[in-house]
Formats: sequence, structure tokens, C-alpha cells
Amino acid sequence: MKGAAPHFAVVHADPGAPDVPGLVADMSSKTATGYVVGGISSSRSRTVQIANEVLSGGLSGAALGAGVAVATRLTQGCSAYPGRWRITACEDNLIFTLDDRPALDVLLETVKGERAQLLVGLPVPGSDTGDYTARNLVGVDPKARVIAIGEAVEPGAEILFCKRDAGAARADLGRILAELQAAVPAPRGALYFSCVARGEHMFGSRGAELGLVKQALGELPLVGFFCNGEISHDRLYGYTGVLTLFQ
Repeated sequence: MKGAAPHFAVVHADPGAPDVPGLVADMSSKTATGYVVGGISSSRSRTVQIANEVLSGGLSGAALGAGVAVATRLTQGCSAYPGRWRITACEDNLIFTLDDRPALDVLLETVKGERAQLLVGLPVPGSDTGDYTARNLVGVDPKARVIAIGEAVEPGAEILFCKRDAGAARADLGRILAELQAAVPAPRGALYFSCVARGEHMFGSRGAELGLVKQALGELPLVGFFCNGEISHDRLYGYTGVLTLFQ
């Protein structure tokens, strides 16, 4: 119906655009379901987008009406350590204390000397599945016992610590594939947006990640791209995969 809000949107974002998370949230608010999927464009050279023409800046893509039935799921590429902590002192992306204790002390006690790529998870408000957005741990100050992460935070927010984990990534991809198989027994096609840090780097060989998708869903048209950040619902994620099936 003319003038009606789109039901769902598929977009890609320019990595040079200011406030991509804000653009994603704004686009989400303009859909009837609040759902947007896609990713930030990635390239070894110039990054461009294609939407009837080659362009750059902001978001571009397609808005779908309610007549196009879809089902979508997000898969994490990390596993969380036990526990969540409340930020009690911080400035921008620097976290000074967690539950009134030095942040670095809490981090070290949590990981117990395990050698892994450590990330910080920011729980998604209102999520009933424990979703979180993973952000890089970009620095520590051993003297001041401070940690720095790849996003600004505020006092009172919760965080968790997690690690990039190939086993957990395979298991979680299997979980969403089973859920989507149950929701869409005979899909007509699929879109898959995966982090550039996944693929062969996480699954061991080129094509292994898509091989798991094909094994579960069978032969069907599937397109997508490797992203500098993945878009699901109303948020920008990292180290994730976003799979959408057309019914």
C-alpha cells in the first residue's frame, strides 16, 4: 500500500559514514517490524556501494513489503566467560572500575591466564537470548589498572568478557541453522552477511562457513558479503553472521 512503512530492510553501510549505529537505529525505526539486516562494506581498496548505481555515503539497499516473508537469525563468533559486571567509573571508552574494583583486576581474574583474543561484550537491552555486541579490547594500563574498549560507555552499563572461539562459532552457527530450518522448511533463497574476521580465519579453510550453511539448508540461491560490521535488527555487531531466509 502506497505510503505504508516497509516491513523489513536489507542494507549496506559506508564505513566512512559518520554514526553508522545511529543510521542503523534510524532505519530500523522506519520499518514496521524494526528489523534491518546487512553490513558495513569492506574492500582492500576503495569501498563502494551499489543500489541502481555506484555510490558512497550513508546506507543503501532495499526495503521489502509485508508480502515478502523472511526469517532471520544472528550468530555470535565468541563465547562469553561467566559473570557480568557493572561499570562504576569510566570516561569515553576508558573503564576505570567494575563493581567498584579496578577494571584490569576484574578482567585478569575472569580469564585466569587463558591465552585468547579477548573482547568485551555489551549486553543488548531487552534481549531474551543473551545477545551482546562484541567490541575490541584496545588497550590496558597496568599501572592505573584501566582498560580501554572500542566503544564509548557510560556508568551503570553492564559488560561481560568474551573470547573469539572457533568451536563456539561452529556450535552457534549450527544452532541458528536448526532454528531457521524449523521456521522455514523450504526456503526460496538466502542472504548471509559475515564478519571479515570469520570465514577461513575462524572456520579453518576457505568456504567452510558457507559449507555448513549449505549442508544444513541444501542447494538454494545464497548471496551476501564479508562485512566490517554486521547489521541485525536495530544494531551494529562485530564478529557475527546474519542469516536471512526468504520463505
